[in-house]
Amino acid sequence: MKCAICETRKARRYCPGVRGEICPVCCGTERENTVDCPFDCMYLREARAREKPNELDPATVPNADIRLPERYLEDHPEAGDTVFNALATAIFSMPGVTDYDVRDALDALVRTYRTLQSGLVYETRPTNLIAANLYARVQERLKELREHVKSVRDPEVLAILVFLQRLEYVDNNGRKRGRAFIDSLRPYYQQKTSVLNPEAAPLIV
Repeated sequence: MKCAICETRKARRYCPGVRGEICPVCCGTERENTVDCPFDCMYLREARAREKPNELDPATVPNADIRLPERYLEDHPEAGDTVFNALATAIFSMPGVTDYDVRDALDALVRTYRTLQSGLVYETRPTNLIAANLYARVQERLKELREHVKSVRDPEVLAILVFLQRLEYVDNNGRKRGRAFIDSLRPYYQQKTSVLNPEAAPLIV
């Protein structure tokens, strides 16, 4: 049987992304580039285990002027839970979102919350339509959660957004349809704990 992608080499493994048999070469080159790989694909999981995180370049790190102490998340658990919850809930309510879409949305969210620090109310929305939709859903979820957790302040939200922004840069594997960063957020979505449930264990550990 020929590979369902290249139609040249012999197929040796089943690809749930194309719902057909493919060759190892195409699996390696087309994974998360032209193929939307489900999170539970065994070959994707193996590739994830081998991927090395990117190192942040101090010269290009996003919003380098905002310094985050090492224990910031531990010291601000409610803010961390709120923002992680909002982002994860928004992402997993939208099929087809990639890490690059999340990057655009986070960039716009950070810009918006930075303007709030100066006393202005100005929203920066992404030109990427998927990212713009994600941005709106995150803002909606943040508003909903913060109605229940009054102690979370805008500067804290900004700091957690910057933390997530930098984490995306570390996890992004550079593939066009890559979702390595999104994959790392799945536990926060699947765990079903929430700041709306005061008896639940915190998401940030």
